Amino acid sequence: MTDPADRPRPRRSALYMPGANARALEKARGLPADVLIFDLEDAVAPDAKDLARRQVAEALRTGGYGRRELAVRINGIGTPWHEGDLAMVRGARPDAVVLPKVEDADAAGIEADGLPLWAMVETPRAILALPRIAAAAFPVLIAGTNDLAKDLRAPLVPGRAALQTALQSLVIAARAHGRTALDGVFNDIGDAEAMAAECAEGAALGFDGKTLIHPSQLAAANAAFAPDADAVRDARAVIAAFAAQPDAGVLKVDGRMTERLHLAEAQRIDALAAAIGQSDQEMSS
Repeated sequence: MTDPADRPRPRRSALYMPGANARALEKARGLPADVLIFDLEDAVAPDAKDLARRQVAEALRTGGYGRRELAVRINGIGTPWHEGDLAMVRGARPDAVVLPKVEDADAAGIEADGLPLWAMVETPRAILALPRIAAAAFPVLIAGTNDLAKDLRAPLVPGRAALQTALQSLVIAARAHGRTALDGVFNDIGDAEAMAAECAEGAALGFDGKTLIHPSQLAAANAAFAPDADAVRDARAVIAAFAAQPDAGVLKVDGRMTERLHLAEAQRIDALAAAIGQSDQEMSS
């Protein structure tokens, strides 16, 4: 088994919370989200930006969110609110700062006083620059599918055919540089079946989790981006087999030829399952 210190941080569900909605910020303390993204950008009207900034700062200072990872999506470079947002997060110290409309690696140089910067990839120019963006100091890449679809003049339909190249490119770039990849949002809050299908699609593409716009979407994301019981059982069988024969290069495990590359993936699955179990237990207590 993996030592707890080596466990990955689950990011199955990353829920946007509008910073101008004080009730939503309070309710978020009890939601089963791996990540909460306090939003100062798209979810906040221009005349509510200052209010949202104050409320998010107060929420961060007050705390009470447990193990949930807390990020703040600030307004983009060149907007009237960008510098004020940066000043706030430097003082309030969330776990990360989400930077919208990242189109080149230079954005990684924004001075956030040591806070990790997460990059939103949501324009055609950003897709073309993905190798450079992923190589820069962005530990998390987030697909901004609404803006990307708009710029591509493509409808967001089931299967997201027009976005497949962009989504696959994001995952490939993330894997090449050891980054976390988060899928974009699903807009139809009332269609639980289609939401579950898109979560399954994102997991099949290799995403680590999905960004969400409503608490009702949490269960689907948490289920889709967690290894299921069969995967965990198989992973632990592989780990046990190689532990019993540590010098082996290839083993037969449950009738399947298994190499050391499979051991590495088994260890990742086992570590992720353990981290999810601990996180879920603590959030429900």
